[in-house]
Amino acid sequence: MESLPVRQQDVLRATVHHYVDTMEPVGSKALVRRFSLKASSSTVRSDMGALENKGLLTQPHPSAGRIPSPQGYRHYVNWLLPPPGVTVQHLESELTHMSLRLAALDDLLWQLAKRLTDFTGLMSLITRPVRKQKMLEEVRLVQSGERLLVMLVESSNHATHLNVRLPFEAIGELEAMEIWIRKQLAQSDKGSLDWSALPPQLHMSGTIVREAIQSHRYSLSNVETGALFHGMSRLVAQPEFSQSNSLRPLLELMDSHPAAVVPMDDSRLDGVWIGAEHPHKALVDCAVVQATYKSSNEGVGHVALVGPMRMAYATAMAAVRSVADHLARVLS
Repeated sequence: MESLPVRQQDVLRATVHHYVDTMEPVGSKALVRRFSLKASSSTVRSDMGALENKGLLTQPHPSAGRIPSPQGYRHYVNWLLPPPGVTVQHLESELTHMSLRLAALDDLLWQLAKRLTDFTGLMSLITRPVRKQKMLEEVRLVQSGERLLVMLVESSNHATHLNVRLPFEAIGELEAMEIWIRKQLAQSDKGSLDWSALPPQLHMSGTIVREAIQSHRYSLSNVETGALFHGMSRLVAQPEFSQSNSLRPLLELMDSHPAAVVPMDDSRLDGVWIGAEHPHKALVDCAVVQATYKSSNEGVGHVALVGPMRMAYATAMAAVRSVADHLARVLS
């Protein structure tokens, strides 16, 4: 990202702080007066115009002052973020009294999520620690009367047994089905099966095995990747979301798959997603700040805060990092 002259950095930083505090567009005179900028209002006005041309500020109405754009928030987070306030130290002190000695894991996560929301005024979300998905290495099919035992052998010699109904017509396909699966796994370095390549003569047994594997992984996903969240009412109360249509996609996402709030495979933005940077369209009007933690069994969980793009990023980032570090200590 293009570096800014020092004075433009000061103007952008002041504009972000003013808008986070007031949610009001600001003009050059107000910036100079409130933040004691060492420049005249006309000079600051020129800098604000330059920042708008660079896409870092925007003017919501022709006669109004300026506010940060999503790109402006991104530049602020990357280059202009101040150190967190001393209040974060109070949060860290409180966390020392929360441990698994006093609560089950889900109870602890709930307490931490609630404390995060109370501390920041944002919606908080914490996912349970999940180990990296095991790679499928072998599938064995064993007929037992009208039932089929599907044995899945995954990495680390972890075996799972699935018992499903076996139609009589599919019995003759089982040996060929095992051979096809074995060839598929030998050709794949990710332990995946290309069901689109399934021969037509194995359609019946293939459908049974595929549904069994998918059902097994879906049930594991629901149990392991669940998320506890708190503070949805705080999010709804934000002025940016006064129109229910703007928040409806996020509400639907929280109902169906709340863990999707935390992008699992994207680390290039260092845990802060602003607006359209987030891979899920439901969060296009939001900002997500997250940190990861690890448990003793190498499971990885996430701590996140969700709010409008107009948020106190330094405090939010320090808060999720504090909770994530605490969880790593408790679960080690």
